[in-house]
Amino acid sequence: MARQDGIPRTLTLEIVTPTRMVVRDEVEEVVAPGSEGYFGVLGGHLPFMSTLKIGELAYRKNGRWRYLAVSWGYVEVRPDTVIVLADVAERAEDIDVARAERARGRAVELLGRREDETVDVARSEGALTKALTRIEVAGKT
Repeated sequence: MARQDGIPRTLTLEIVTPTRMVVRDEVEEVVAPGSEGYFGVLGGHLPFMSTLKIGELAYRKNGRWRYLAVSWGYVEVRPDTVIVLADVAERAEDIDVARAERARGRAVELLGRREDETVDVARSEGALTKALTRIEVAGKT
């Protein structure tokens, strides 16, 4: 639906992972973690593409915000559509908090041994960021 000035009021949001369509809905606003920082999109936005980093993706539908934990991928923005292709996308209500806490603990333990040459620091930092994001997003249900 468009406003009187012809700018769309809503956007079609599609969030897809390699295994499934996570979200396909008409929404009012999207906020996503781009590689250069978080960005927001409303209907009528100028087209652009961005890489996606680990973080919280939020969207507003009927005035209510919904949250997902996402990691790595791409976002394509068009005036009436936002398409997210993510390696991982989990709705807040689907996150296993106990599992995320265990992952956080493992990552912290590995980072505590960063002088050990067998520890992949970058991978451990990524795992910690994912776990913390999942825990934070799950708290927003």
